[in-house]
Amino acid sequence: MSTQALTQIDPLPTRWAKVIDQTRCIGCHACTTACKSENEVPLGVTRTYVKHVDVGIFPQARRAHQVTRCNQCADAPCVTACPTTAMFKRADGIVDFDKSICIGCKACMAACPYDAIFINPEDHSAEKCNFCAHRIDMGLEPACVVVCPVEAILVGDMNDADSKVARILGRDVVNVRRPEKETHPKLFYKGAHQATLDPLAARRPDGNLFMWSEQPQGAGIVNSGHPEYNNSSAAALLSYDVGHSIPWDWRVSAYTWTKSIAAGAYLVAALLVILDIFLIRSRGGGMASFTGPISPLWLWVTPVVSGIFLAATGALLIWDLKHPARFYMIFTRPQWRSWLVRGAFIIAGYTLVLALHFLGALTGNSAVTFLLIILGLPLAALTAIYTAYLFAQAKARDLWQNPLLPPHLLVQALVAGSAALLPFAAWREEAAVAPLAWVLAVSSVLHLLMVWGETTLTHPTAHAHLAVREMTHRRYAAYFWAGLALTFLGALAPFIDIAAVPLALTGLLLYEHAYVQAGQSVPLA
Repeated sequence: MSTQALTQIDPLPTRWAKVIDQTRCIGCHACTTACKSENEVPLGVTRTYVKHVDVGIFPQARRAHQVTRCNQCADAPCVTACPTTAMFKRADGIVDFDKSICIGCKACMAACPYDAIFINPEDHSAEKCNFCAHRIDMGLEPACVVVCPVEAILVGDMNDADSKVARILGRDVVNVRRPEKETHPKLFYKGAHQATLDPLAARRPDGNLFMWSEQPQGAGIVNSGHPEYNNSSAAALLSYDVGHSIPWDWRVSAYTWTKSIAAGAYLVAALLVILDIFLIRSRGGGMASFTGPISPLWLWVTPVVSGIFLAATGALLIWDLKHPARFYMIFTRPQWRSWLVRGAFIIAGYTLVLALHFLGALTGNSAVTFLLIILGLPLAALTAIYTAYLFAQAKARDLWQNPLLPPHLLVQALVAGSAALLPFAAWREEAAVAPLAWVLAVSSVLHLLMVWGETTLTHPTAHAHLAVREMTHRRYAAYFWAGLALTFLGALAPFIDIAAVPLALTGLLLYEHAYVQAGQSVPLA
C-alpha cells in the first residue's frame, strides 16, 4: 500500500477509557468530593467513592484502596435493560443517561454488575458516573482527574496510541472487575489488590461499624455482614464502604405472584376446556364442542379473576416506578431489547384477549370465547414466563441466571391459577373441582421438586451460592421454609378441597418474596 493510500485511511473512532492507578492512590476521597461538587450529587448517594480494605494482621497490615464507579462497559447491560433508552451509549463509548425520559424502573440498577447506578433522591431518576461527558465535550478532563493530587486517575482514547491510557494498557498489567460478566469494562485498575476488586473477598466489620460510619442491617440492605462472604485466603477487612440497598422491594415480589394468578387462571381453565372439547369430539360430539353447555368457570370466572389480578400486576409495576407518571413512555419510546418493554406489550396483548373474552361472554357469543384460546394460551404462557428473561437481563444477580426459570414460572402459574379457580368451581361448577384439585396437587409437587433441585445442585458462582444461603438459611429463610411448607399442604388439595387454596397461594407468595429478595442480597461492590 502506498504512502498516499495510508494517509487516506480514516482514523479510528474515539474510545474513551479510564485507568485507576491504585499504586498511587492515597485514599484521600478528593475524587468523590469533586464529583459531588461538579455534578451536584446529593448527600447519601455517590457517583464515585473510594473503598478501603485492611489487608493482613497487625503488625503486618496495610490498607488497600479502590476507586469505585461506573465501568463504562462496551456491552453495557444497563443500556440493554433500560426500557426507554434513558441509559444509552454514545458514539465515543461513554455510557450516559437522559434523566428526562427515565421512568425510575430500576432495571438498570438490577442489571449493573458493579452496583454503580443509583436513584437520585431529589429528582428520582437513575444516575451514575458518565465520565463528566459535559466536560469531555468541551475538551476538558473529568473533575476527578483534575483534582487527584497524585495523578492516580487517567483518561484517554484507547485508539490513540500516544495517549497515556493506551500506553499503560499496552505495557502494564491491569485488571477489570468481574470479567466473567463479559461486559468488557473500559475502567482498568493498575496494581489493585484482589481483596478490593472482589466484593466477596473481604469480610465486613462486626456490627457493620465502618470508619466514620455505621451502616444499617437487615432486609432491603445488600449484605448484612455474615462471615461467609469472606472467600479470600488473605486476612482482609472491609474498613470503609458506602451503603447499598436492594433496588426491587416487596412490590416486585408481589407482582410475580399476582401475575402468576392472572396467567395461570386462564391457562388452567383453557386447558380444561380443550380437554373437554377433546372428550366430546372423541365421543362423536362434532360441533357440540363449540355449541354445547358452556362452562361458567371458563365463560365468566376466568376473565374476571385473570383481569382483576392482571390489573393488580399493572398497579404494582407502576407503583414501583420512581416516575409513575412516565409509564406511558414504555409504549411511546420502547427500547425493544428490554424485556421490561417486551413484557409490557405481552401483558397489553393478554389484556386485550381477556377484554374480548369478557365481551363475548356479555353478548352470549360463546364461540368467540373458545376461539380466543388460539391467542390466549400463548399470551398467558408468555405472561407467566417473561419475567424469567427480565430477571436474566439483571446480569448482576447470579441466582436469577437460571435456564430452568421459564418452565418454573410456568409451573408456578399453574399452581396459582388452579388454586384461584378452585373456590369458584366449588360454588358454580362442582364437576371442575376434582380436575382443578389434581392440577393444583401435581403442579405444587413439581414446584417443590424444582425448588429442591435449584437449591441443592452445585451453584455455578459464589454469588449464586451465597444468594441461595441467604434464601434458605439467613435473612429470608423464614419466608422460604414457610412458603414450601404451605405449598406442600396445598398439594393435598384432592383430599382437603378448597382448604388447600389459601395454603397454596400464601406459600407461593412467601417463596416468591424469598427468591426475589435473596437474589439481590449479595454485594456487588
